[in-house]
Amino acid sequence: MKIQANRVAKYLNKEPRYFTKRDIIKFIEGNSIRMVNFRYVGGDGKLKILNFSISDAKYLNRMLSAGERVDGSSLFKNIGASSSDLYVIPKYKTAFVNPFSEIPALELLCSFYTPEGKPFDSSSENILGKAENIFKQITGYEFHALGELEYYVIAPNNPLYPMNAQKGYHESYPFAKWEALRCEAMDAISGAGGKLKYGHSEVGFIRTQDDEMSQQEIEFLPVNAVDAADQLTIAKWMLSAIGYKYGVTLSFAPKISVGHAGSGLHIHTCLIKNGKNAMIKKGDLSIDAKKTINGYMALAKSLTAFGNTVPTSYLRLVPHQEAPTKICWGFRDRSALVRVPISWFNAGNMIGSLNPGINNVNFKVDHGQTVEFRSADGSANIHLFLAGLCVAARHGFEMKNGIEMFGKFFAAQNASLNSKKINSKFDNLPSSCHESADSLKEDRKIYEKYGVFSGSVIDSTIKRLKNYDDKNLNERLYGKEEEIKKLVDEYLYC
Repeated sequence: MKIQANRVAKYLNKEPRYFTKRDIIKFIEGNSIRMVNFRYVGGDGKLKILNFSISDAKYLNRMLSAGERVDGSSLFKNIGASSSDLYVIPKYKTAFVNPFSEIPALELLCSFYTPEGKPFDSSSENILGKAENIFKQITGYEFHALGELEYYVIAPNNPLYPMNAQKGYHESYPFAKWEALRCEAMDAISGAGGKLKYGHSEVGFIRTQDDEMSQQEIEFLPVNAVDAADQLTIAKWMLSAIGYKYGVTLSFAPKISVGHAGSGLHIHTCLIKNGKNAMIKKGDLSIDAKKTINGYMALAKSLTAFGNTVPTSYLRLVPHQEAPTKICWGFRDRSALVRVPISWFNAGNMIGSLNPGINNVNFKVDHGQTVEFRSADGSANIHLFLAGLCVAARHGFEMKNGIEMFGKFFAAQNASLNSKKINSKFDNLPSSCHESADSLKEDRKIYEKYGVFSGSVIDSTIKRLKNYDDKNLNERLYGKEEEIKKLVDEYLYC
């Protein structure tokens, strides 16, 4: 079997996607597991939990076979208390050992089902599953994604081995002081089945009289969109739990200080067919990759409704902070909304030149081409946002004459996106939750097509965004440091 960090997979000598109920019971019995926890994402995008003490084999079998009932009206605003029962049904492939529990516990992610035994239309994981399935039916491709999870560690000021503001990128211990926390989190995430690429300290470093704030990032490997969303959700929970253990604040908030780097949730996506990446053809972006980008451009404004969900999201989407403000794409440009990063066409040549005498010249590697969508942040409802990207990519395939419009969104390499000429060429992203809601209202038919997003989810998203009453917020807060700080504190744990 391949290298496997997941304790359940290692014990069973089996890939998680092949786990059965019998496997789960075998692991519980063989590893003295005393609790099973069901976890699921509620209507607010947060991870919930239901605890089971394992004391009866018959009930364990039933619970793993048929799930359990929950009060849907307390989890979703669009369900009335008079008919609120829902089922939560476990996904065996998500099983992992809780690394924090003193009582040996096994965790399982769940999906919601109605009393009629049908997937619940308003649950985010079912929406993403539908988006992914319909995308494949229409395009023939699997939609894969990976996230770049950025966050700040906020701790008491430590004068030893200081680091300069905005100079934290890839800095190492002891100058970047929270490498141990990051590595502990990476080990826990891998143990839960997360497919990780790497971790590092990020640009942001902020020092105040009392605190220092150190920005970090953990990046994943591409997997199908549902698994990508599940892994990011578990990772955010684990990071928060480890932050609590260390006695520090760990924040995914989009902005914690004006003038300093905010935290994004950049999402890379790619098209896969027969196990192969289909983003490149003859050394250039494939036609279907261009269709995907075109779809992102078309729905860029409304995607913020799922990816930028609190008022401070729009304090991050400002010029000069490597955050997008304009709807455009470019090669390697970190100010563009969609960035096409370099890939590994020359991997064999590079490794061979650096390691002479070793026959590495013929080393072959998948080019690994992705396109990176850069507007979202840690406030995102991860499953809904990835569903939105999936819908946007599908829309790119369905647009009539869409590929002919592709070039108009291109930001030429090395062109300043802040220059007046470039600034007037491209549309702006929304500047508030209020504008984001208006954009979603305009595009709602595209998201509701094929029944992917339910009307009630679109309605509730628009209503929640409007309720912030943050129209023209940037202008209203300009120069008002105390009001900005109060707003930042309100959404620190977004």
